[in-house]
Amino acid sequence: MAVLTQFDSQLWQWCDMSYAQNKALCLELQNSCQVNVNLLLLAQYLDITMDVSGPQQYSTDQWQTLMNAVGEWDERFLMPYRKLRKLAKSSLNEQEYQQMLAVELMMERKAQRTILNKLNELNPSGQTTNLVSYLSLFGLSEIDANEIGLIAP
Repeated sequence: MAVLTQFDSQLWQWCDMSYAQNKALCLELQNSCQVNVNLLLLAQYLDITMDVSGPQQYSTDQWQTLMNAVGEWDERFLMPYRKLRKLAKSSLNEQEYQQMLAVELMMERKAQRTILNKLNELNPSGQTTNLVSYLSLFGLSEIDANEIGLIAP
């Protein structure tokens, strides 16, 4: 399923835009449920573009595979760096803090490439939307997703 490699730039541009529009909600899910924002946005993107590019529904097990693929990177590098950035915020001037944010964004891009590479190894086998399959890994249902505004009514 190497089809997504051609969407690489378009995909992550959409994710950046969606994140900017839903930043508070994404961060709330990240902090309260340990949801991976890159995977959350990818699930939304795949659901939105499904009509255009055909069925791309991945199962809960496949979303777990994607989580596992990026999990070590996140745990060893991204999450400690994010914690350091938050701790250092009060000691940095705005330019220094923005530089730290830029480094974190580069680390997020690395995670996105890892996710996309693993996704290209999978053949969609899900029976429900990607968002519902992904969120179910955190004990969240379609009703929860509707209530918090992740799925448009």
